[in-house]
Amino acid sequence: MINFDEIEKNLAQFRLAYHTAQPFPHLVIDNFCDEAKLHLAYNSIPELVNKSRDYVFANNKFEKSNYKELCPELNELYEDYSSDRFNRLLSFITSKEVFVDPKNFGGGLHQGKKNSFLDMHLDFNYHPLHKNWYRELNLLLYLNKDWKPEYKGGLRVKDLRSGKETEIAVPFNRLIIQQCAPYTLHGYDMTAFPEGKYRTSIATYAYQIHEHLIEKPRTTDWFPKENSSFLKKILANNYNFLVQTKNKFFGSATAKNQ
Repeated sequence: MINFDEIEKNLAQFRLAYHTAQPFPHLVIDNFCDEAKLHLAYNSIPELVNKSRDYVFANNKFEKSNYKELCPELNELYEDYSSDRFNRLLSFITSKEVFVDPKNFGGGLHQGKKNSFLDMHLDFNYHPLHKNWYRELNLLLYLNKDWKPEYKGGLRVKDLRSGKETEIAVPFNRLIIQQCAPYTLHGYDMTAFPEGKYRTSIATYAYQIHEHLIEKPRTTDWFPKENSSFLKKILANNYNFLVQTKNKFFGSATAKNQ
């Protein structure tokens, strides 16, 4: 499913592009998958009904974690992501020994419907089930057929340290590899997709094993817009504490949107 041969021809170029990207390391790979297979995969995706649990900070966003069951092509993509070949590719590009979570905890198929948005945020850092797995990368594959800039929904990335930011277009068959760190904010503004079209992506995460924890474990940190409601800002400031308290008593609900 993944165009391994073509990507591997350009690894040195991709490595340089990743490390020199601004405002923080990231990489755009177009034609990431076999085009014909990805079209078949796209046509197999139904309208999703499981709403994201980030509903306070995201609007009209729906998820399905176990996307591989939808069709053979998506199952092939899932298997390619988990392969040693792909892990070696990622490790070369990032200059770090990283690997894709074979169970893709917290990831999956994401579908933004009418007026969808996702507030800027930092993702959880250490894996909830494997306490020494540090989340090093987001791998975001976009399936927006015939996407146009006026549809909006481009991936916004911002460095929390410098305040510098940029927006990356999200056309069909584009993979964005994005560093995860305590300063790598990302999200997207409200979309304007035509009726019957959705902002569609598949999120996958890669990790590095840490012998010693270098950060305090956190859940998602949210950074709503300045004009957001007072209640939303208060919730964002206390979100980590509230989620950790809930998880302590009830366990994590992440990745249950099957």
